[in-house]
Parts: sequence; structure tokens; C-alpha cells
Amino acid sequence: MTTPQAPAPHELAALRRRYRLERERRVRPDGAAQYRDADAEFGYYAADPYTEGPLGRGPLRDTVDVAVIGGGFGGILTGAHLRQQGVERVRVIEKGGDFGGTWYWNRYPGVHCDVESHVYLPMLDETGYVPEWKYAPGDEIRRHAVRIAEKFGLYADALFSTGVTELTWDEASETWIVATDRGDAFRATYVVNATGTLTDPKLPGIPGIEDFAGHTFHTSRWDYAYTGGSPRGGMTGLADKRVGVVGTGATGIQVIPMLAEDAAHLYVFQRTPSTVDVRGNRRTTAGDVGADREGWARARRENYLRIVSGEGADQDLVADRWTTSAGLLEKLLPSFRRQGDRQEFEAAYEVADAAKMNELRARVEETVADAGTAEKLKPWYRYACKRPTFSDLYYPAFNRHNVTLVDTADTHGIERVTERGVTVGGATYELDCLIFATGFNVGTSGIHSGKLPVHGRGGVQLLHKWARQGPRTLHGFTSNGFPNLLQMGPLQNASSVNFTHILDEQALHAAALIAAAEAAGALIEPSPETEDAWIAVLAEGAPDHEWFHAECTPGYYNREGRGRPNGPIAYPHGAVAFHELLKRWRDESMAEVLRSRTVLPT
Repeated sequence: MTTPQAPAPHELAALRRRYRLERERRVRPDGAAQYRDADAEFGYYAADPYTEGPLGRGPLRDTVDVAVIGGGFGGILTGAHLRQQGVERVRVIEKGGDFGGTWYWNRYPGVHCDVESHVYLPMLDETGYVPEWKYAPGDEIRRHAVRIAEKFGLYADALFSTGVTELTWDEASETWIVATDRGDAFRATYVVNATGTLTDPKLPGIPGIEDFAGHTFHTSRWDYAYTGGSPRGGMTGLADKRVGVVGTGATGIQVIPMLAEDAAHLYVFQRTPSTVDVRGNRRTTAGDVGADREGWARARRENYLRIVSGEGADQDLVADRWTTSAGLLEKLLPSFRRQGDRQEFEAAYEVADAAKMNELRARVEETVADAGTAEKLKPWYRYACKRPTFSDLYYPAFNRHNVTLVDTADTHGIERVTERGVTVGGATYELDCLIFATGFNVGTSGIHSGKLPVHGRGGVQLLHKWARQGPRTLHGFTSNGFPNLLQMGPLQNASSVNFTHILDEQALHAAALIAAAEAAGALIEPSPETEDAWIAVLAEGAPDHEWFHAECTPGYYNREGRGRPNGPIAYPHGAVAFHELLKRWRDESMAEVLRSRTVLPT
């Protein structure tokens, strides 16, 4: 495919007008309220189809050293690094029936990671594992999660099919009381919240969704009992079925080609098309990635992080569409390192952005045979407005006679669901099966959403305190008034497209904090002054992205068109610099901070 040349100034002006027009076609007045949680009467969408149910056991009233909430990579890596620090009683509490987190839940046909597996899968050096594919399928990722958990003995105290319902600090014993939906009320000296943000499915708030008489489920709870087959396809149960899919984001891009092969007819309901770049997946060998060298995975991962964080590197070891488009991630990542004059940067950025989007739109034209369908599949917005996706199978799926694209932009989405099917533009598409590829509640853990109340010193609830003052942390991990509670995630921390790397650094830091507090007989709790100083660091260099996302097509990056306000959200100087900052703090300042009561002595 020939890459289009950089656009001229008049072409940029025309693109801006087109982007605004396409945005207005899709903005809804209800914003993020257009979605609903998979709970209450819709709780069956979040039920676990992969386990027969929790094993019978009595409520626990014991005490552990560390309770880790979440059995995804964040929780697994925390447990592994705690084990390396010599901590014995580590209890991981997980809603799913096993370790894996997102990769436990996501088992839909075609599921793969969109970050190269040799940098995405953590602890490859420690486990001696070399991924089989450049972009690993979900089952390979899930097996690796189990591999790490087994290596570090995390199954011994783990609680599966269990959700934490409340955390309460007990001043007298200086422990956290951990309450669960299984009746547990055990104690933990430390709690690490590693629930992540890709576990709770969300549903579109379409009128009549409860009236549909056919079969329906969410992609993160795939019903193979109905479809037949496996993540590799072969869904014989759909051979005579009319299937509808709602959602064309990262999940839809992967599942739609699989459904197209097996369903009698597939209707794809699209509000906003994704960008779909080249995937180029292939099997790999140890020689391909230099796995014969000690520390190969760590070196490759660091190289990748430098490039996608805007730091640059002498050599691009991964060389995929993430790294070759890395300069366009500046508006996507709050902690991307931008260099040079701001005005010159923005001008060059817009030209590069337009050239990339022209290339992606040209790919649609060259692949999709029907001109009308191709036009509907073209993404008319700037590159960082939506998470980029990658597939070599998605566009060809629309050349099949049994696939129909239903564009819902002019009605701002699906109008309603009826007993027989889905209504768009006054036309009803009759369906036997309706599948929601609408993703997760991104950006909010149970603590941040209020579903997991946390009561600290004096019974003060964390979310209530933050509602008055805004989020307040030191390095994103700890908060005054909530001793020995550590939180993982992107808030006031670093971010990257390869978030398992971020989680590994966070887990290392959390384990080091706990080990230092144990050695000093101290509580982990920053002072208000330390929080102030950290927030000042975040605010001083916070990038101005509010104007950019205000002009974007609606999606979860900009709160469905409501904008993405600036503020002390993430470390502003890049993930590489942040990890260096944390290491320097551990090496030079942690012991001093322990003595200075930023971590309060017991």
C-alpha cells in the first residue's frame, strides 16, 4: 500500500471540518450515561461461565500479612515481588475462578493481545518462557498468568470466586478488616488494591434491551455452550443463526471476522469505526527475539517503553505499528515525553496525524469491495481520539455475502431493541443472537466507583475524602489517613500502551515499600505535605490535552464527548522517567522518609 503524502494546509482545514461534522453525528446528550453496569437485573451478563461455581468453604476470620485484591497481572506480579521480598502470607482475592484477570474473562473467538507478547507478558526472564506468537492469543496469556502464580506459590492462600465488599482500618490492631461476599472478615497488615479496570463489563443503555427474546451475552462472558467452538473458531452452533454484534472497538475488531466465518448472517452495528492498522501476526522462535541472551525480555521491554513513551532509542527491537506511530501517542498518554517548542510541535503533529489517518482510510478503500460499506468504515477523527486497533482479517470480513454493516451514526446509536431484533433508522433487523462487544468500565476500579468502600482512620471513607479534595496520593500508591493501603493503576502514576510493564514496576515498588515498613516497624502513610508536593509535581508539567479531546469523536477517552479535563492525573514526564524516579526514591529517600514520619512509625 502506498502511503499518502503529508496534506497541504487547505487539506488540513478540510479535514478539521469533516472531523467536526462526523463528531456531531455521534455525540449523544446522555454522554457516558448511555451505558449501564452489568448488575442488578442485568447481573447475568457478568456471571462467570468458566467455572461451575465457588467451592464450598466457611467464612475466614484469620490474619494474613498482605491481602491483594485482584488476580490479574497486577495482583500476580505484586504477589511475586512480595515473595521475592520474603513475605509469607500473601492472599490474593479474585472474583474469577482462577488467575488471569482480563485474560480470565476474555475468551471470545479471535482474542489476542495487541501489544507484542515478548514485551507484554511479564517475568519472561524469571520463568524462562518464550512466547509462541508475536501477538499472543488469550489462552497463551492466561497460561502464563497461571505459570507465574504457580512459580511464586500464590495458589496456597488465594480466594477465587470471591469479591471484596469493604475495607475497614482497625486502629487498635493496626490491621485492615477485609470483608467479602462470601462472608469473610479476615485481617491483613497491608492491602494492595490491584483490581484493574478491565473486569466489569458494561452494556449499552438501549431501550428494550430486556425485551429481546433471542440469546444474548457479553463478549467477556462468551457462551460457548450456545455458539459451540473455541477461541480458534468452529462455532457450529451459529451455522443457522442470524447474529448481531454491538461494538466495533478492540474486541469487535477481533471477534467479528470469526463470527463472519461461522454465522449464517452477521449484522455489525457500528456507531464509530475504529482505526484498523496492519497486524502481521506470526509464529516466533527464541532466535527471532534474542532469547538466548540473559535479560533479553527486560531489555526488549525497556526498549519498547522508551519508544512508545516518546524517548526514542537507537534501535527499534519490536518494530510494529505501535512503535512506528509512537509520535502520535502524545495525546493518548498523559505521561508521554513531548520535546521542543509547543507551537512547532503541534503543527508537525497535526500534519503527521493527518498523513497517518489518510493512510488508514486508504487501507479501507483498498480492502473493502463495496464503496458504500468502505465509506462507512473510514475513521474520520484524529489518531489519538480512540484506541488504535490492528487486524488483517477485519476489513476482508465485510466482503463476505453474509455480513451486513449497519451504521448507526445518524441515529446516534441503536434506537431500541425489540423482542425480535434491533431497530436502527426505523428498520428492524431480526436476530437469533445479540452479542455485546461494548467493553469494560475503563478507568474506574471498585474503590474509585464506590462499589468497594474503604474506611480509614476515624471511619473516613476514601471516596468521600477525595470527592472534597480531589485524589491525593504519594506517587499514586498511598494516601494520608489510609495507612498500609497501596493502590495500583494509572492515577497519579505513569501510563503506557504496555500496561503490564507499568504494573510490574508498580508491584516491585509496592513490595519494596512493604518490606521497608516491616523492617522499620512503620506504617505506610504519607503526610499531607508530601501529598501536596507530589500533586505540585504532577500539576507543574501536566500536558494541555483538554482542547484536543474536546474535539474528538465520542468515546471513553473523552467521557463520550464531554471532554477530558487537564489536571494532576498522571506523571507528566514519561513512564521511563517515572520508573527512574521511583528507583531513585527507593535507593536514596525511602529510609529517610521512614525516619521523617512521612511513613508514620508505629
